[in-house]
Amino acid sequence: MKALLVTHGTRGDVQPMLALAVALREAGHHAVLAAPGSFVPAAERSEVEFAALDEGPNRLMDDPVVKQAVDGGYRGLRGKVTALRTVRRIRPLMADVLRDVGRVARGSEADVVVHTPGVPAQHAAEMLGVPAVLAAFQPGWVPTSAFPCPMVPLPKLPRSLNRATYLTVSATLRSFAGIADDWRVRDLGLARRRRGHDLLRDADGRDRLVLQAFSPLVTPVTQDWPESVRTTGFWYLPAGSWTPPARLTEFLGAGPAPVYIGFGSMAGRDAERTGRTVVDAVRAAGVRAVLATGWGGIEAIASADVLVIDQAPHDWLFPRTAAVVHHGGGGTTAAALAAGVPQVVCPFVADQPHWARRMHAIGVAPTPVRQHLLDADTLTAAITATHGLRSRAEEVGHEIRSENGVTEAVRALEELVG
Repeated sequence: MKALLVTHGTRGDVQPMLALAVALREAGHHAVLAAPGSFVPAAERSEVEFAALDEGPNRLMDDPVVKQAVDGGYRGLRGKVTALRTVRRIRPLMADVLRDVGRVARGSEADVVVHTPGVPAQHAAEMLGVPAVLAAFQPGWVPTSAFPCPMVPLPKLPRSLNRATYLTVSATLRSFAGIADDWRVRDLGLARRRRGHDLLRDADGRDRLVLQAFSPLVTPVTQDWPESVRTTGFWYLPAGSWTPPARLTEFLGAGPAPVYIGFGSMAGRDAERTGRTVVDAVRAAGVRAVLATGWGGIEAIASADVLVIDQAPHDWLFPRTAAVVHHGGGGTTAAALAAGVPQVVCPFVADQPHWARRMHAIGVAPTPVRQHLLDADTLTAAITATHGLRSRAEEVGHEIRSENGVTEAVRALEELVG
């Protein structure tokens, strides 16, 4: 089987597809991962065949206006206006990404195209005459009456309205329909067609295979999802060889296990203020900490009890920590779960509040701390609360590690392609 895997975005959007590519290769199949060119080094480390896509909307991550909106969770009228303006700015950038997807697809000879929701590669699959499979790293793409769409900030609604909340996600995707239509016609040689942008059904109205790459132990599987929806478990990369810098090794060995604090690709608008907040909380809680600056979300000065790093592999570092304080991205959440350590989740936007709520619900994290409410006292209390959650986190970690999401995903693809 030849599989073309297409994704775009940040680490949380790319690393699970890297894991799938590795699993396909180990099962004797051929996989090509198409993702932003900045992930070439990650693909090389995993020995995955890689096709670079334009950086597209990733270029906006350092934009001050976007940083401010993300930091505020797109709250209020100003946040909503900024969100709409950001969508308008993304459209031409996505056109460059789609151009590259078409180029890669034409040379792929793929038997199946697996793609994330943000890249409408189902059109490329239609051009090739092969199945398109949706890879969903969070619930929210397949409607259900069991719970409202997790990616939409809404007040508590009657259960009867749960399914309707998923229309907001569909509407957001449809805002890019014009660009996708132009791509279909000009680049892929396809005609415009009714329901051409439906992620869940093909041109004949049949349900597409949907691989939900998260654990049913964390997000319950609902009875009203069709049989085409497979919730496989998280997709983890095999542990690679990594040599930590000497200062990290020395810090870890110089005292009790530290708390990890990092907000990944969430840059925020005031990294210095965030840095002061977390350092004050660390000292008030009486713990040591490793602070990961990531994409610039935290700025702080190292000290005897605080080590500042850019980043480190989560699967290596998290098991060596006492707790993980993070932004609630799906990938970071999955890594912390597998490590079996307590979490403090400080969500910004999108699916992050969902993971924050779920971590609290399954007993591995205290009440979530929203970023706009983050202060030293609140964070101190949350870090202190993790002391009593270690046993539960270890129990959940054992259960999560017993799953094999990528193996289930490969099996589903083999059944589909036949």
